[in-house]
Amino acid sequence: MKSIVYSQTGDPSVLQLVDRPVTEPGAGEVRVRIVVSGVNPTDWKSRRGSAPGQELAFEDVVPGQDGAGIVEAVGADVQHVGVGDRVWLVLAAYQRSNSGTAQEYAVLPAERVFLLPANASFDQGASLGVPAITAYRALTVAEDGPRRLHPGALAGKVVLVAGGAGAVGHAAIQLARWAGASVVTTVSGPAKAALATAAGAQHVLTYTDPDVMAQIRAIAPEGVDLIVEVAPAQNARLDLAVIRNRGSIAVYANNGGDQVTLDVRQHFSLNVRYQFVLLYTVGADVIRAAAEDITAALVDGALSVGEEAGLPLHRTDLAHTADAHALVENGVVGKVLIDVSAGR
Repeated sequence: MKSIVYSQTGDPSVLQLVDRPVTEPGAGEVRVRIVVSGVNPTDWKSRRGSAPGQELAFEDVVPGQDGAGIVEAVGADVQHVGVGDRVWLVLAAYQRSNSGTAQEYAVLPAERVFLLPANASFDQGASLGVPAITAYRALTVAEDGPRRLHPGALAGKVVLVAGGAGAVGHAAIQLARWAGASVVTTVSGPAKAALATAAGAQHVLTYTDPDVMAQIRAIAPEGVDLIVEVAPAQNARLDLAVIRNRGSIAVYANNGGDQVTLDVRQHFSLNVRYQFVLLYTVGADVIRAAAEDITAALVDGALSVGEEAGLPLHRTDLAHTADAHALVENGVVGKVLIDVSAGR
């Protein structure tokens, strides 16, 4: 089979296309023929490391945390998926050398494999994983909010999604709307505003507007219930100005800086909760619950992709995985997918 591997950290040129044997799944594992692989910022950040030329935890690594495909074989003790099932994957490469989705066949733990509904495409499946489960977690950490999502779970809530044109922001908008929330999002300009609107946000604002705080307060006079935050350092002042008493701010990225300065007394007075979100360490139970509810949202048609749904798709083939990584690393708007095999 064809696989993409890298044996040291560096720029996209360290990614190499090689031939490798197809392996059999062990107990608790599944072999999936990958149809589409999804590329996330975490993929290029892991590949680049903190400096070029670093040694890896393994001799070489197959990248790709997310993807979608068809189950070809299952090991002992696997019951929730079977041969022939269409599936979507998450954290395929986490702490494993050869399970990433940038290859024709991946053997990975069954707990990272979930059924893809018949009405959902492989493109949708490969676009879920890291961004969708991160968004789900951000939407289910509020003190006064639900721990699971379903239609009506966020009814009466106002959710502010910072950066609604990004992959996590896009998923957060769609999941929040599916769960019944009123969604406000902030973006940088008209092009991204069109995408956030297409995703389903009812209120799309430009974060550089000098009166953006007043605009949000006009929408939510008592303050917003939950903020899904991509840039906490840049947005700390805005978040404090618009959060309601007992509101929560879920931080899933550090765009704009690693250090955040908070006014302790003002946060005290509002009983504000900051919740940080990292998918790798969130726990298998959370991921399992998220996958169940995300799959239900897929069945309901709530997680569409493509420019008409607010998430433009950019494609390469497996041999050009380096180009896919470069697109994500350079901040392309939308989702980058790798076509690995035919979806039959």
